[in-house]
Amino acid sequence: MEKLNAQSLAVIDAIVERHKDKLGPVKLMLHDVQHDLGYIPFEAMVKIADACHEPVAKVYGVVTFYTQFTTEPKGKHVINVCMGTACYVKGAQKLLETICDICGCKVNGTSEDGFFSIDATRCLGACGLAPVATIDGKVHGNLADPTEIKVILRDIIEAERG
Repeated sequence: MEKLNAQSLAVIDAIVERHKDKLGPVKLMLHDVQHDLGYIPFEAMVKIADACHEPVAKVYGVVTFYTQFTTEPKGKHVINVCMGTACYVKGAQKLLETICDICGCKVNGTSEDGFFSIDATRCLGACGLAPVATIDGKVHGNLADPTEIKVILRDIIEAERG
């Protein structure tokens, strides 16, 4: 298990303190930790469990049940590619392969430089726009032609890396 730095631990402590006396605080705390740190480290689960008088296993169960939570740090830009039926039939596999090639990382992984994370997901709820990907929460649809995703990713790379 990795050791968190003092700043991350302070962030977790502040979140726990802010929510510990509210109803249903576990998910509130988990959302805030995910937002502030980009993932939910085990240390955060322990602190949340202690503050809520719950077993760590219960908090871990919540983290692993909901797909929006992650226990691993993600890249600066998170890409989710829908692999649901409508998207798959309309070319999601080719889209996913193209994104992996451009970003230099594997599916459900993060690039070595920490710039991109790519996740294959089930339904993103935009079947009429298939195939669909989200980049940093923004939906991009009708991506069967790899040219469009190449342009989108190139723009992100150029905007930040020059």
